[in-house]
Amino acid sequence: MNSNQPLIHRPRSYYLRAALLVAIGLVIGLGVSVGFNLQRPSTAQRNGGSFSPTVSTADLPESPFVGVVQKALPAVVFIDVRKSGGTDSDDPQDQMLKRFFGEMPHPPQNRPTSGSGFIIDGDGHILTNNHVVRDAADITVTLYDKRTFKAKVVGADPGTDVAVIQIQGDHLPSMPLGDSDKIRVGDWAIAIGNPLGVLRGSVTVGIISAQGRSNLNIFGGTPDFQDFIQTDASINFGNSGGPLCNIRGEAIGINTAINPSGQGIGFAIPINLVRHVADQLVAHGQVRRAWLGVQLAELTPEIAEGFGLATDTQGVVIQQVIDDTPAARAGVKRNDVIIEFNHQPVADLQKFRLKVADTPSGTTVPVTLLRDGKRVMVNVTLDDRDKALASNAQTRPEAPQAEPAMAVAGIKVRELSAEEKAASKVSSGVFITEVTPGSAADDADLQSGDIIEEVNRHPVASTAAFNRLLKDTQSAKKHAVLLVHSGNDTRFVALSLEK
Repeated sequence: MNSNQPLIHRPRSYYLRAALLVAIGLVIGLGVSVGFNLQRPSTAQRNGGSFSPTVSTADLPESPFVGVVQKALPAVVFIDVRKSGGTDSDDPQDQMLKRFFGEMPHPPQNRPTSGSGFIIDGDGHILTNNHVVRDAADITVTLYDKRTFKAKVVGADPGTDVAVIQIQGDHLPSMPLGDSDKIRVGDWAIAIGNPLGVLRGSVTVGIISAQGRSNLNIFGGTPDFQDFIQTDASINFGNSGGPLCNIRGEAIGINTAINPSGQGIGFAIPINLVRHVADQLVAHGQVRRAWLGVQLAELTPEIAEGFGLATDTQGVVIQQVIDDTPAARAGVKRNDVIIEFNHQPVADLQKFRLKVADTPSGTTVPVTLLRDGKRVMVNVTLDDRDKALASNAQTRPEAPQAEPAMAVAGIKVRELSAEEKAASKVSSGVFITEVTPGSAADDADLQSGDIIEEVNRHPVASTAAFNRLLKDTQSAKKHAVLLVHSGNDTRFVALSLEK
C-alpha cells in the first residue's frame, strides 16, 4: 500500500480570485475608516501649527452675592476707638493676643482698638457692639468711600452687647434691616466687616448654622440676654459690630462673637432684638427692662417626668420666687411651670426672659401655670428690672464644718444648722459635704457647699428623708429632680440614679 497521499493541485484561477477578494476587503476597510473619521489629525494639524485658546461666546453666570455686596458694602463702616482710662485689658482683641503671646511687660496706654458697624438711616445712626465702643474717649468712623467722621455714643446696652453711635454727614448710605424671625437654618448668610482692623471691606459667605444659641461666654463681656444666630460665614476680631446679611442685602444680625478654638463657628445678635434695643437707646439713651422676680430652669423631659407631667410638656420651671417681687405678690410659687405668658406659649427659657424683659415695666400680664398638674392663671404686674436687682443682693453662707453623713448616688450630705438656714434663706434642706468623682452627682455638676432643698418637689427635712426620697425614686426607675441652692442662685438638677 502506498503511504504517500496524493498532492492536490489547484488551478491558477483559484489564487487569482483569492487575491482579488483581499484587495476588495482592503478598499472597503479604508473607506469605512474615512467615513467614521477614525484617523485623528495631529495637534499641529488641528491648530494650524500653533496654540490658540477656545473662546466661549456664552455669558458667564453672575454670582448672586455680587448684588448683595454692591448694595450693602457702602453702608458698612470701620470704627477706630481710643479707650479711656489706661490700658484695654478687657478688650477682646487684647484677650486673644494674651492667649498666644502672654502678658506684655509694658502695655500701651490708650491703645486704639477697632471694630465694624453699619449705618441704618440718613441721620447717621450706626449699629455696633457695646464692647467695641465701651469706655471710648474718642471714636473715628471711616466709610467705605473713605470719608472720615468723629462719632458720639447715643447709647449702649451691656445686657445685649448692642450700641448705637452717630455721625453727622451728607449723602450717607444706609442698610435696610431684615426680619430675623423669618430666617431658617440653611439660609445664606453674608458677613461684612473689617477683620483684624486692617482687612477693610471684607466679605465672607456661609449659611445660618443654628438659631437660639445662649449661655455663651463672650470675650470682652458676656451679655445677660442671649439669643444668638450661629453662622459658618467667617468672622474674625474686627468684624464685631458689622452686619450679617441675607441674600437680599438686608441686615439680619450684628456679628458679635467667635469660637477661637474652632473654625466656622461665629455668632450674631438677631436684628429684631437689636432693633428693639436700638429704638430705646435712640429714644432714651438706655434700655428699660421689666422684672418678674423668679429664677428659672428649662423644663427637660427628666424634670417633667419627676413632676408627674408628660415628657413633651413645654414651659419653664420656677426654681425660686424672690420675696417682695411681682411674682411673689401675684402668688407664684416654687415648682410652678410657666406655660403661657400674656396668652403666648412659653417653650424656650431665653426667649421667655427676653419677652419678659421687653414688656414695659408696670404692665399687668396674665401668666398661665401648671401647679401639681393643674392649670392656674395669675396676673402679674411687672417691676423695673434694674431697680429690683439693685435691692436684692444676697451673700453666700460660709462653709460649715462637716459632720457624719451617708453617701447616696455619689453625694455625702449632713443636716443644716439654724444659722445656715437663716443665712441661706431656706426653710429646709441638707448640705453637700462631698461629691464622689465620676459619680452621677459629679456628672450633674453638684458640688460640696450646695444645699439640696427638695427632691421631686418634696422638702428635705433631714439626711434620712433625703436618702429615703432618693431610694424611692431609684426604685421607680426615674430621675431625681433636685432643687439645689448654690450661693445666691437656685437651680433644678435632674440626677440619674443608675450609676
